Amino acid sequence: MAEETNVKLRKVQIYSVFVRNHTRKGTLKALEGDLKHIKDLGTDYIWLLPIYLIGKKDRKGKLGSPYSIKDYRSIDPKIGSWDDFVEFSKEVHDQGMKLMIDIVYNHTSRDSVLLKEHPGWFLRDHMGNLKAKNPDWTDVAELDYSHKDLWKYQIETLKKYADLVDGFRCDVATQVPLDFWLEARKEVAKVNPNMVWLAETSGGDYIKIIRDRGYCALSDSEIYQAFDMTYDYDIDGIWRQYIAGKIPLARYVEALNEQEYIYPNNYIKMRALENHDQVRAHKMFINENDMFNWTAFSEFQKGSTLIYAGQESGMKHTPSLFDKDKIDWKNQQMDLSALMYRMHELSQDKIEYEGNYKVEALDNDVVKVTYTHAGKIRVGLFTLKGQPGRAKVDVKSDQYTNLIDNSLVNVQNGILTIDYDPIIIEGDLR
Repeated sequence: MAEETNVKLRKVQIYSVFVRNHTRKGTLKALEGDLKHIKDLGTDYIWLLPIYLIGKKDRKGKLGSPYSIKDYRSIDPKIGSWDDFVEFSKEVHDQGMKLMIDIVYNHTSRDSVLLKEHPGWFLRDHMGNLKAKNPDWTDVAELDYSHKDLWKYQIETLKKYADLVDGFRCDVATQVPLDFWLEARKEVAKVNPNMVWLAETSGGDYIKIIRDRGYCALSDSEIYQAFDMTYDYDIDGIWRQYIAGKIPLARYVEALNEQEYIYPNNYIKMRALENHDQVRAHKMFINENDMFNWTAFSEFQKGSTLIYAGQESGMKHTPSLFDKDKIDWKNQQMDLSALMYRMHELSQDKIEYEGNYKVEALDNDVVKVTYTHAGKIRVGLFTLKGQPGRAKVDVKSDQYTNLIDNSLVNVQNGILTIDYDPIIIEGDLR
C-alpha cells in the first residue's frame, strides 16, 4: 500500500455517476442540478465514469462504451465542453464535495488518437495485428507499456486533470505495470499532493487467466504499493457464492477477516453492493428487509463505501453502458437515502476507521461486526436472510440505543437479540 495513505479515507463515501444516463439531458450541466441530492446522501467524492470522446470503430451498441476512448484529452461533446467540465468541478467543490474521474489506461478505442499517431504503442501479435489480452473486449485496442514514451504521454495527461480533480479511479489497474503506477503517483503529486488513487482490482481467477496468457496482472498486495484504495473483487466470487447458497456464511466471513492480515495495516477496501459492471443489489436482494440489512452491513464493514447512482432508490435495472438507457428516477423501488446518510455519519467516528475490527458468522445467517477502540466497543448485527438471531456482546446488561434508528434495545446477560432490523450499539468494553 502507498505508505502515505491515511486510514481516514475509510470514512469516505463515493457516489458513481454515468453522466450520459443520469439525467434527461445527459450532460455535465444537467448533472449540476442533482449535486444537492448527491451531497445529502453523505457523499464525499463524486466519481464520474469516463467523460472522454468515445470511439466509433467496432463500438458496442449504438452509442459505444465510455471505456472505449478515442481521446484521453478531450471531453465527449455530447456531455459538454472542457469549460463545462471546469465549471462542474467548481460546482462540486462549492458543494463541499470532491471530484474523482475514471482513468482508462489499459486500452483505447480502435480509432483512437494514440493508435493513429503512435501505432507502435499497442499490443500486437506476430503478424502485426492488434492483440487482446481479453478476447471479450472487441471494441478496444490494448496498450503496450514497454514503450516509455507512452508513460510520458499518459502521465502528462494525468497532470492535465490533476488541478481540477481530487481522485483517479483507475480502470483495470491490475493490467498496467506497477512501475508505471508508482511513477505516475510520484509525478502527479508534484501537481496535486492530495490526489486519491482508487484501483479497480481483479479476483484471483481472472488474475490467473491473464498471467497464464503471459501478461501483467497485479494482485491487490502488489497494487497497494501505489494505490490508496482497491475494489473488494478479491472476495467478490466468494460473496456471490454465499448469496447463491453454495457456501455457508462462515466461509464468506473468513474471507473478510483474512483481509486484515494479508494486506498492509493501512489497507482500504472500497465496499460496494453494486457498480456499473454488476447487477443491481435490489435485483439480488428482492426482499426489502434483506436489502436494508445488506446496505447497512456493507457500509459498516471496514473501508470506504461506493454508492452507484440509483442504488439509493432501490433501482433493479442496471443501465446499459452501450446505449441510451436513462435512470428512471420516478420509478423509486425503496428509499435507502436516510440509512446511507446515517451509516456514513457513523463511519466518521474513530472507532470505525482506527479501531480493531472483527466479523463473525452466527446462526440463522446473522453476521456480527465488532469494532473496539480506547475502551469502547461498537457492535453491529445484520440478518442477511431474514431470520432472527442472538449474539454475545462484551457490554454490561442494560438498555442501549440502536445507533441506526435511535430505537431502544436490551442486552441481558451479555446477549443481544436481533429480529429483522439491523442493530448497532456502543458501550464500554467489559
